[in-house]
Amino acid sequence: MKDILWEIGETAHTLRRYYDRRVSAHGVTRSQWRVLARLERAPGLKQVELADLLDIEPITLSRIVDRLAAAGLVERVRDPDDRRAWRLELTSAAAPLMAELHEVADEVAAMALSGLGKTELETMRDTLAAIRANVAEEEGKSA
Repeated sequence: MKDILWEIGETAHTLRRYYDRRVSAHGVTRSQWRVLARLERAPGLKQVELADLLDIEPITLSRIVDRLAAAGLVERVRDPDDRRAWRLELTSAAAPLMAELHEVADEVAAMALSGLGKTELETMRDTLAAIRANVAEEEGKSA
């Protein structure tokens, strides 16, 4: 039974490695595309919030954001409620790169999921959601 969790981890690792190779042609590292993707989904996160979501140290995130800011893709905006904090936003210059990364993601998804039917995909999505819910519930008990 525990082998299925190992399989999920290995599958995620394989997909990340493949996607990394594909996006590197666009001049983006894994760390950078993870930051860009999270900010696209949740703009205005504080650096500490984003570091937590990405499961990396704040200083590591700060270095990544420094590089993305120097490239004109991310900007730090003062938090109006806390002058010590910065919120992160994608710049308009990031839009073309994000479009390219979405195109790569669509191609990778089509390749990886080829041969799977709609019912199989819905079952997989429901199963993965149930696993995440089980873990979240257990984490809530220990918090």
